[in-house]
Amino acid sequence: MKYASIIVDISHEKLDKPFTYGIPGALENQVTAGTAVEIPFGKGNRLITGYVIDFPEKIDFPEDRIKLIASVLDKNVTMESELISLAFWIRKNYGGTINQALKTVLPVKTKIQEKLQITVCLNQPKEEVKKLLCQIGTKRNMLARVRLLKALLEEPKLSKEYVRGQLHISDSTLNKMEELGLIVLEKSRVWRNPAMAMLGSKKEIHLNEVQRKVFLELLLEYQKEGPKKPQLLFGVTGSGKTEIYLKLIEEVMNQGKQAIVLIPEIALTYQILSRFYERFGDQVGVIHSKMSVGERYDQMLRAEKGDLKVMVGPRSALFTPFTNLGLIVIDEEHDQAYKSEGVPKYHARETAIYRANKQDAMVVLGSATPSLNSFYQCQKGNYKLHQLPVRAGNAQPAKVELVDLRKELREGNRSMFSKRLKDLILDRLEKKEQVILFLNRRGYSRFVSCRNCGEAVMCPHCSVAMTLHRNPFGKERLVCHYCGHEMDLPKECPNCASPFIGGFGTGTQQVEDMVKKQFPMAKVLRMDLDTTKGKEGAIKILEAFAGGEADILIGTQMIVKGHDFPNVTLVGILAADLSLFAPDFMASEKTFDLLTQACGRAGRGRKPGIAVIQTYNPEHYAIVTSKNQDYKSFYKEEIAYRKILKYPPVFQMLSILISGKKEELVNQMAIEVGKSLQVLEGDYLGYQKIGPVDARVAKINDVYRKVIYIKAENHENLLKSRDLAEGVAVEKEEYRKYVSLQFDFSPMGGQ
Repeated sequence: MKYASIIVDISHEKLDKPFTYGIPGALENQVTAGTAVEIPFGKGNRLITGYVIDFPEKIDFPEDRIKLIASVLDKNVTMESELISLAFWIRKNYGGTINQALKTVLPVKTKIQEKLQITVCLNQPKEEVKKLLCQIGTKRNMLARVRLLKALLEEPKLSKEYVRGQLHISDSTLNKMEELGLIVLEKSRVWRNPAMAMLGSKKEIHLNEVQRKVFLELLLEYQKEGPKKPQLLFGVTGSGKTEIYLKLIEEVMNQGKQAIVLIPEIALTYQILSRFYERFGDQVGVIHSKMSVGERYDQMLRAEKGDLKVMVGPRSALFTPFTNLGLIVIDEEHDQAYKSEGVPKYHARETAIYRANKQDAMVVLGSATPSLNSFYQCQKGNYKLHQLPVRAGNAQPAKVELVDLRKELREGNRSMFSKRLKDLILDRLEKKEQVILFLNRRGYSRFVSCRNCGEAVMCPHCSVAMTLHRNPFGKERLVCHYCGHEMDLPKECPNCASPFIGGFGTGTQQVEDMVKKQFPMAKVLRMDLDTTKGKEGAIKILEAFAGGEADILIGTQMIVKGHDFPNVTLVGILAADLSLFAPDFMASEKTFDLLTQACGRAGRGRKPGIAVIQTYNPEHYAIVTSKNQDYKSFYKEEIAYRKILKYPPVFQMLSILISGKKEELVNQMAIEVGKSLQVLEGDYLGYQKIGPVDARVAKINDVYRKVIYIKAENHENLLKSRDLAEGVAVEKEEYRKYVSLQFDFSPMGGQ
């Protein structure tokens, strides 16, 4: 007999308690992961609904105690069933447990108390109330009632907030007056919608000739019967991709379907959401991690009820419970943020494509710098390519200049600003135009080290150097960007006790200080993880800059993704090489993306823009092609490198991370896993194992880390590797309590 693991309640935190049932032979072909079934449950064997999540091969109790599935609810497929099926696919393809996958696709499991609006309503004819007021007169114990009745004579319905706050009426008085029949307290549900303030008048969408051509091509693909290929919209910065998204979503909604729009950063939410609200009003929802639990719950519930037609948000918005999904848009599809850092390490792009195929929907990927994976899939015919080669509204792309910092150094300029960039900043300030300065490094200095012995101050819990930060009052602290550990800046070297200790490298805080010294007349804003920690930190900074409250915006990569500031005519990239030589096979791709996107922030309005790239490597192909805004030349160089070294997207890749707090057990488990994989090296052509070796950061928060990399020509061989490694973890009971394995398919760089 075959068996099924079934969960019976997915609205609460009981996902770790599945029940095992037998599958009758007549139902074997109908039961799959996510199937809704009826099962006998409890002592009375009452029939309840459950959802299949797994198929165990062995059971730990007698077969005669196993109850059987009563029926398959094939005519009552719910959204829960669809999402559980998706969770099963995520577990199979990205590793982790089924519980971890379920918690990913069902992020809000506990019912949140409804938010209610209470209205105080007059419940007696006005003439009767006037008579009552004459009878009450000025009795001292009746003054609150008199105040309320007089107010209700003028306005028969008042909000409870007004009654309590302005009229100073207590709850006990309201309850007593309701008992006497003088008033009625009407309750109505208020949906928590953090985006309602953006609601504006509906604006028409006007497409130019090139945009309209691409829109019609996408619409034709959408209207085709059967499975739909993913569509890659490759449009230069400022080419009007958002207008095409809006027009396509409008067509989808006209057919009674729903759409999900994914964006890579919470910081982008305000700007893109306002565009969608202008067009579709309160049919648009938003979800992201900085919203309250109640806000997220209400958004998901409204989506499930069908009140919302469009959901906008970062990666987690992909799991919106839309029952009639027609379109998934992934904007800035190249961005690393679409890859989950937690287990399961799924990629939103592949997961969206799977969900779209299951629900007869279409996926549109948009970017000015498409990921190598997506462009490679276009070349192979798996995706369809659409191009927007020019900016909308006849706007010209920014002129891009390279500054060789080696030459600046030879000429005696040790400042972080080249002479050319400094002159351009002064020119923009004089013209009342705005400037963006980009540095992909937060903090004050990159690390602190001793000039005597050369040792850096290391985190006591991680194998990384601490980063120097300075608070608004000038106090200096060292912070670990991996585990969050903080400590005061030591006055002498912890290693040799030398007093000659100081910061090296440059962070955004240091750039901010230098900008204020060099350009004291300028109003400056800084945007990085330190300044955007609050719920609306990013939005407030962006609103202030867009409103002209600052001349210069300094920030990390969150300021160069998709923002549109018409008055920005200069972008300065202070250190283009910071990401170029990272121990990461995607370093060149990430550098090209960041530089090209940063340059695209300049000159998006009517005024021409200039971007200045400061670099020590002006000959590197990633730098040269970003200067020329030449994606295809970059792709040609980079894909050749990937082919030679057997990296994704040409080859498939899996990283197996072995971690735990006991270093010796971690090392032993890594060796055992490595041995188990040797059997595949001889069986499959093109199969390559690297490691085990120390992870890029060998210790994080007192957890030791080893990594094994697998390269293979197809995904199935990676799945076999995962299964072998999991088998070792199951067999080695003495390690299981102390060592864990994590699997990352198509890792976005080094572990």
